[in-house]
Amino acid sequence: MAQIKSPVKNPVKSNKQTDALVNEGISARELLVIDDQGENLGVIKIHQALIEARNRGLDLVVVSPDSKPVVAKIMNYSKFRYDQQRKLREMKKNQHVVELKEIRLSPVIDKHDLETKVKQASKFIEKGDKVKISLRFRGRMIVHSNQGVKVMEEFIQALGDSVTVESHIKMEGRQLFATVAPKNKS
Repeated sequence: MAQIKSPVKNPVKSNKQTDALVNEGISARELLVIDDQGENLGVIKIHQALIEARNRGLDLVVVSPDSKPVVAKIMNYSKFRYDQQRKLREMKKNQHVVELKEIRLSPVIDKHDLETKVKQASKFIEKGDKVKISLRFRGRMIVHSNQGVKVMEEFIQALGDSVTVESHIKMEGRQLFATVAPKNKS
């Protein structure tokens, strides 16, 4: 017995959300239609609006699906989508993602090592990233937690006025944490 294969669907994936808001995908019976010049054509039935859009060689696109009546506009849908995608790409290109970098310290860190860590943290801050400072106590070092707090305070002071402390020094288990961020340039 041979099985009947289902017809192959179009390999190009379509967005069902947007397809439902264009031309024959519109489910509303009556629409408030705005033409390509921005003029209000009034509330008309869907088939009349589709005929009007086809006569102009354009598409009927729902602009406001939640309103009563549904608002649709006659426009070139492919150009509209292209412009939206271009705007999204431009916004992504111009945005800066703030990362959280971590600097690990020790309660018995040497002065030179601390200076090196401060330089590294300063580079992160200049790039606009936040810096999480962590200090872990090993073994019996936890008894001298005040020494760790001093090291953390010295580190934050060494960063200078270019940072704001987002979360102050706090103890979580056997670690001290603090977070600093670059100051706003306003």
